[in-house]
Amino acid sequence: MEGRSLPATQTDAHRGLRARAAVRRGLVYLALWMVIAGGDADDVVPGLCAAALAAWASLQLMPPDPVGGSVRWLEALRLFARFVRVSVVAGLDVARRALSPRMRLAPGYVHYRAQLPPSDARSLFLAMTSQMPGTIPSGTEPTGTIAYHCLDASQPVASQLAEEEARLLVALGGALGSSAVARDGTEGKP
Repeated sequence: MEGRSLPATQTDAHRGLRARAAVRRGLVYLALWMVIAGGDADDVVPGLCAAALAAWASLQLMPPDPVGGSVRWLEALRLFARFVRVSVVAGLDVARRALSPRMRLAPGYVHYRAQLPPSDARSLFLAMTSQMPGTIPSGTEPTGTIAYHCLDASQPVASQLAEEEARLLVALGGALGSSAVARDGTEGKP
């Protein structure tokens, strides 16, 4: 066989992972179809076709994680609830600082070295932190650190980012490329 190929056991494992992902996604798409269509028996056959096509398309656009990472949905829900709460509190703080002439702003940049390698998980982390009032990622430095513009750089922004990244890592459970994070504690330090 020409070119590089995976050993048979890895190929079989990859096929099995892909098949399980296709079945899971297909069932979710079928359930969604049935809810939208009203759940009549006449909708099952077109629903199966639509679900199969949607599952195939989703596998092409976002293949399953090769290491088998799986999102921890309860942790993801907790992360989302925390995100909403922290965003509201931080938004009120930003408004108070911006509108109060006595409140001193100390804008500046904080450089944060993320544990997450360049991956979908890191993109999610950047998107999540861009929605948090008072900080916005403004680019990645040549050293690999992420530069965050902050309204008050004297605040413990790097430790807050590390806490949010740790919560995201727990919620992702190895999915979206987060499984590549070193567990030795040498990365992710501000």
